[in-house]
Amino acid sequence: MFYHVLKYVLLGPLLRLVFRPRIEGLEHVPADGAAIIAGNHLSFSDHFLMPVVLKRRITFLAKQEYFTGPGVKGRLTAAFFRSAGQIPVDRSGKEAGKAAIREGLGVLAKDELLGIYPEGTRSHDGRLYKGKVGVAVMAITAGVPVIPCAMVGTFEIQPPGKVVPRIKRVTVRFGAPLDFSRYAGLEGEKAAIRAVTDEIMYEILALSGQEYVDDYAASVKAAEQEARERNGGARRKFPRRGR
Repeated sequence: MFYHVLKYVLLGPLLRLVFRPRIEGLEHVPADGAAIIAGNHLSFSDHFLMPVVLKRRITFLAKQEYFTGPGVKGRLTAAFFRSAGQIPVDRSGKEAGKAAIREGLGVLAKDELLGIYPEGTRSHDGRLYKGKVGVAVMAITAGVPVIPCAMVGTFEIQPPGKVVPRIKRVTVRFGAPLDFSRYAGLEGEKAAIRAVTDEIMYEILALSGQEYVDDYAASVKAAEQEARERNGGARRKFPRRGR
């Protein structure tokens, strides 16, 4: 109930008015039935701007930190995500990954849309990083299509660390559904789930025009943080590309 109030009364109209999102390929999102929407993740704003343009409700697997933050801000954030029907996910350890997959499969079993960011975290520099294989496991196990999605311009309006977004038009671009039925029964095979994940990331890349990094975002972030600490806090900047 609160999800629809947010989308159609409180937040949705405001976001459409302020950011005037361009919507491309919306016809690729099925009108009913289970499906996964897999997108790049450039900004905190992605959580709001993608759902706003969809005609159907979408449930995201959201990082647990959004539900456990301290103080008034933390409580408000947690209340918002719970009210919007988002599912907290503990991202630490192998067992946590299995729990996230179970939660995602539960959403798909109800013939709903599941939103997931295969990179596992926001891009800190605007580039697209290697995808984690959970999206492939869920797609193969549930036998559902994956719709690739690219958020374009959200890094520029609200990069990590920026609280108040800039007012600038963004684009939400959906690609044609990806069918992985040929991998049925292979959700436990490492080579198969890696191949499926890489295909999904390639389609996101084609839609977004980002620079691609064949490494996990969390690993690169950690390495850069360690390098900054060794070098007195200097931060390396990377060029960004977009369509």
